[in-house]
Amino acid sequence: MQDLIKAGKIRHWGLSKAGVVTIRRAHAIQPLAAIQSEYSMMWRSPEEELLPFLEEMGIGFVPFAPLGKGFLTGTIDKNTSFGSDDFRSKQPRFQPEKIEANQVVVELIKKIAAEKNATMAQIAITWVLDQKPWIVPIPGMRRLERLEENIGALDVKLTTAELIYLNEVLSKIKILGERYPAGSDYSRRVNK
Repeated sequence: MQDLIKAGKIRHWGLSKAGVVTIRRAHAIQPLAAIQSEYSMMWRSPEEELLPFLEEMGIGFVPFAPLGKGFLTGTIDKNTSFGSDDFRSKQPRFQPEKIEANQVVVELIKKIAAEKNATMAQIAITWVLDQKPWIVPIPGMRRLERLEENIGALDVKLTTAELIYLNEVLSKIKILGERYPAGSDYSRRVNK
């Protein structure tokens, strides 16, 4: 990457799903512009070590799945079935009993969305954007109306009090189900 930057072929580079040890090593050789990893109201693990480290190093954060892989939009419940080609069918947090237990987050977002006259997706994206000014989420979408809805999150404003309230409530909610099946290649590779 350093050679490509010196040759003027790329300006910046980043890593995906890397842990602090790898980021530190890579950044020492060629400064990183950004790190991509999962982050949402449903998966707040980056707050423990990754986000403080990125802030210290001046590295941007590009979280994928700010909508909790669709869960935080309120469109998934215990009766939802995923096709065998849908990655969520293999994820522990998307098993029916976990989906049902995790609805508490959906209800929280639904309440805030109603108060703000916004969609649940917009609240979930706004929450991510409001965590740090150097965070730029990348929600997945397949339809134009979802793109327009997601862009609408920029018009939603959470007050400091609302953000504090949300973070306090979220800190008391235990999300059930891991991101990846235990022992899978995915679980062995992330955050290393």
